[in-house]
Amino acid sequence: MAGILDSVDQRTQLVGENRLEILMFRLAGRQLFAINVFKVQEVLQLPKLTLMPQRHPHVCGVVNLRGQTLPVIDLSQAIGMRPITPSENSTIIVTEYNRSVQAFLVGGVDRILNLNWESILPPPGGAGRQHYLTAITKVDDQIVEIIDVEKVLSEIAPMSTKVSDEKLADPLLAKAVGREVLLVDDSTVALNQLRETMSQLGLRTHSASDGLKALQLLKKWADSGEVMTDKLLMIFTDAEMPEMDGYRLTTEIRNDPRLKDLYVVLHTSLSGSFNEAMVKKVGCDNFLSKFQPDKLVDVIRERLQLDE
Repeated sequence: MAGILDSVDQRTQLVGENRLEILMFRLAGRQLFAINVFKVQEVLQLPKLTLMPQRHPHVCGVVNLRGQTLPVIDLSQAIGMRPITPSENSTIIVTEYNRSVQAFLVGGVDRILNLNWESILPPPGGAGRQHYLTAITKVDDQIVEIIDVEKVLSEIAPMSTKVSDEKLADPLLAKAVGREVLLVDDSTVALNQLRETMSQLGLRTHSASDGLKALQLLKKWADSGEVMTDKLLMIFTDAEMPEMDGYRLTTEIRNDPRLKDLYVVLHTSLSGSFNEAMVKKVGCDNFLSKFQPDKLVDVIRERLQLDE
């Protein structure tokens, strides 16, 4: 497992191909769950766990991993299932989301699988842990539930959506008022964060929960005669989404003469040295890691400057 992410080149091979690799695991039962391998740093046996006073109920404690102190989150409890009791034989998955590193306590790792995003479907509506899923897929006739880790993390350590007064005082932002943007993300948490920040700038928002829905919406507008660069100031798209990922969405936009000049920002919780390669390969105009309200404003400002 340690060699999962050894090569940047190997990881970027999937970019624009509408494919992903998932790491499958179990929690407190037989149900299979998954997260994207891109987010995984390593899988290992639980090191010595240190308890913390006044910790969040879903945080088991912290571990020291090569000089870095990481919180260990009971992922089973965090999504509404029964807790996992940590032991010296427990497994943790070390991940990086939104520029933060954390470990998830799991019941056991199954395997890594390469899939097409078209085989990844939105989760069914419902209560309970359904609220913590971004997607589902089927592997060997078994349902695999893909966890909305951003939602889990936002409940443990909520992120601020507030833009600083200094940024809001920029006179150039007056040109954003009333303009429209399209937000594309399969995480309701991420969409809400974006909407809240955009509202502070007076921007009007449209949203889609995956790349395919976004593309259909864009084509519908274009079919009705809209000049797309007049209609939309820009598009913010997540990378990983069911049915069509953000890379393929960008590729499809660039291949349609009516859409090709739209300003597309890849807005993702992925981070690392492969980001620039991803952006360059699919033709995004900008890249922003989640979630940084002031940097979001900087990106919008860069777009507005193009109109001057």
